[in-house]
Amino acid sequence: MSQIIDIFKEITSIPRCSGTHKPFITYMQNLSQEAGFLCIVDNHKNILIKKENSSAKLAFQSHYDIVCLSDNCVPVIVQNGDILSAENSTLGSDNGIGCAYMIQLILDGVDAEYLFTSDEEIGLIGANNLALELKAPYMLNLDSEEEAGICIGCAGGVDIFATNSNKRIVPNDENLDLYEISISKLQGGHSGVDIDKNIPNGIKLLAKTIKKANAKLLDINGGERINSIPVNVKAIIASKNLPIASHENMTITKIDTKSEHLNIYDDKIIDFIYNFENGVRSLNKDLGVVQNSINLAIIKTRLDEIKIELSARSMANDELAQLKDETIKMLEVHNFKVTTDGKYPAWKPDINEFTNKVLEIYKEVNPKASLEAIHAGLECAIFKDKYPNIKVASIGPSIEFPHSKKERVSITSVENVFKVVQKIVKEIS
Repeated sequence: MSQIIDIFKEITSIPRCSGTHKPFITYMQNLSQEAGFLCIVDNHKNILIKKENSSAKLAFQSHYDIVCLSDNCVPVIVQNGDILSAENSTLGSDNGIGCAYMIQLILDGVDAEYLFTSDEEIGLIGANNLALELKAPYMLNLDSEEEAGICIGCAGGVDIFATNSNKRIVPNDENLDLYEISISKLQGGHSGVDIDKNIPNGIKLLAKTIKKANAKLLDINGGERINSIPVNVKAIIASKNLPIASHENMTITKIDTKSEHLNIYDDKIIDFIYNFENGVRSLNKDLGVVQNSINLAIIKTRLDEIKIELSARSMANDELAQLKDETIKMLEVHNFKVTTDGKYPAWKPDINEFTNKVLEIYKEVNPKASLEAIHAGLECAIFKDKYPNIKVASIGPSIEFPHSKKERVSITSVENVFKVVQKIVKEIS
């Protein structure tokens, strides 16, 4: 069974940050050729592997990109007993373990459709633009992160992009001092499944310090990914008052240079961030998950503007639209111009013959198995939209703290879930 871990370690050494496609595509082209499978790649770098005369009843799906907190990161795996983690980076078990399961099944010659999608972590780009045909009536997504949980529903989401171009040069008549404020080494995490864990948001913390000092904003940059809780943020401010750190990880350094003129941005930028209700907005008691949430993920200073990126999620499409509209109005009141993108639908929980069969099989391995929904975007919602008749379920091993440097996965859990996958193959294929 350690073959799965060996495969995972092998593909972890292949550069797979979102936006990086060629190394993994080349790897899969070579592997599928050796295994006697076809390998088809579409214009958005999705990969479909199947037998030439396939009669597959089952499609497996995972995304092959990983969240990288630094550019071109290739995780270095650390094994400590049953736990795999990485040296000072994300591990990429989301969704590298799912990819490893699929590669093992290909090497075992299992007749199925194997869909590896691209750029899931930056807006489900591959799935949204899929130009590959699936014929199997059932799909097993391998991107869930809790053993014994069989996901049959997920949140929908939309990305919100806002730009404030109100900038002016003013004389430094008040003789304001310049300060650099930075924060780093926060826990970070996934802005869906971790949004209810009270994880500090670096952008919110900096805004609090700037607001309390009644400071002027000159420059601010922070956040890593649209679907991550921001870890690293840095700002330059001008202030009469000494800023007070709002978190133990915050560093405040006075800049000795005095400036006769200041390039300052609209005060309403910090007002918006300070007042914005970030995180969980409501809970769904029936499903036992967050119902609505929004995360301020990224802030960037460009030549003459500041841009922020937010990710809104809801378990209901109408509530997602309402959350989006409310946020846009608030941004516009604070002098932002707003666009949206990356929208994906909620996957309404659907119990059917396939999900019941998966539950029955899973309970043979783990009696605690249950059907559930999660407050995160899974590509399943898009596939249900593209293929209305396909029956979908999602499973995966226990992965803790995905999208963060604390990301870790249990080897035992990886092996347990693969036993379930093999039983599903045996009974359905």
